[in-house]
Amino acid sequence: MTAFTSARLTALGALTVAAGALLVAPVQAQNHPVSGQQRAKAQEVSQRGIPVADLAPNAPDVYVVKRGDTLWGISGLYLKSAWRWPELWGMNMQALPNPHLIFPGQTLYLDKDGGFARLRTTAPGGSGSSDTVRVSPSTRSDSLSSTALPTLKPHLIEPFLVEPMVVDASVLQRAPRVIATVEERVLMASGDRAYVRGDAATPLTMEPGEPRQFRVFRDAVALKDPQTGEVLGYEAQYLGKAELVRGESFEKSSNGKGGIQTDYVPATVDLTGAKEEIRAGDRLLPAPAREFISYVPRAPQDGVEARVVSIYGSSASGASAGSAGQNQVVAINLGTRNGMEVGHVMRLMTKGDTIKDKTDPKLPMVKLPSEINGLAMVFRTFDRVSYALILEIRTGVRVGDRLVSPQE
Repeated sequence: MTAFTSARLTALGALTVAAGALLVAPVQAQNHPVSGQQRAKAQEVSQRGIPVADLAPNAPDVYVVKRGDTLWGISGLYLKSAWRWPELWGMNMQALPNPHLIFPGQTLYLDKDGGFARLRTTAPGGSGSSDTVRVSPSTRSDSLSSTALPTLKPHLIEPFLVEPMVVDASVLQRAPRVIATVEERVLMASGDRAYVRGDAATPLTMEPGEPRQFRVFRDAVALKDPQTGEVLGYEAQYLGKAELVRGESFEKSSNGKGGIQTDYVPATVDLTGAKEEIRAGDRLLPAPAREFISYVPRAPQDGVEARVVSIYGSSASGASAGSAGQNQVVAINLGTRNGMEVGHVMRLMTKGDTIKDKTDPKLPMVKLPSEINGLAMVFRTFDRVSYALILEIRTGVRVGDRLVSPQE
């Protein structure tokens, strides 16, 4: 296995892997989309298999699925292009009717015949049901999403599911703002208590149904299309979390002159998980509910061409240059209005430097060609911007680099 393929397997975690037979039906009910195009391709391949020439050079004849494996990773073992996972599924549609359920202990057999290959769960020429590890029936009360292993390694992807926030310029200006701390410190960190003032029209309260969990942001930095210069949205800098412990209120007290005055009292929050120091003026936005997202690696149905808008985190430090590497996140200039979806895999292309030809006495400038540089997968989408995780890479990714459909 090459270092390039190894990087792919390191970057990706597991697709849905259930512990036993009783979990099959409920997990199938979860959000595991299979497009009509993917199903049609799988059915086409299931008729005869795929050409042997499309197999990876070291595709194993027999492979036992291990806990932590992924459909993407196994596709990489058997196919030259791992994003062609529907074809791997198509080689064994009867044994794997749901492409998102792979069981530890299942044995996969590669059957080659007549220049085509099929992947089976029974030995070629054998019979019987697929070799799947079963567990004794038991009653479960927890969510199946906690037992199903995600497509991506949690430590790689989970922080970015809540951190990047693309907003309109005015959203943060209307959001509740930090105005002071208990000890009147200028900078705040995890464990500190702070006071927050909301918008007059939407004050922070402890009423039922009102949010209690918030994220803290600062400064909305413009995300500009590297080709047109058009502002696609504003990326707010994530600072940490805050929990509302007391809502805004008004208190009546003596004014010292025999009368009664009404005093405004700001809301109280406790700061947690601070990535950077928090200060007065920083804004709070409600934290989204935690959800289980099924990342289904696949190529976009239509040819796309996107550009890297920014490297996530660089705007926070004011950096405008630099490059992104393995497992880093980039923002691209296509979003939901352009048809981008969570799970879309795209090929990274270098921009191609312009160099001076020193072998020519006239020293002309020469534009080097764009080269394949790796793969990235979209994991979060906004209206005109998406965030993608770099799955594999040869050289650093820079702002302005292209992303295209992997078929191209």
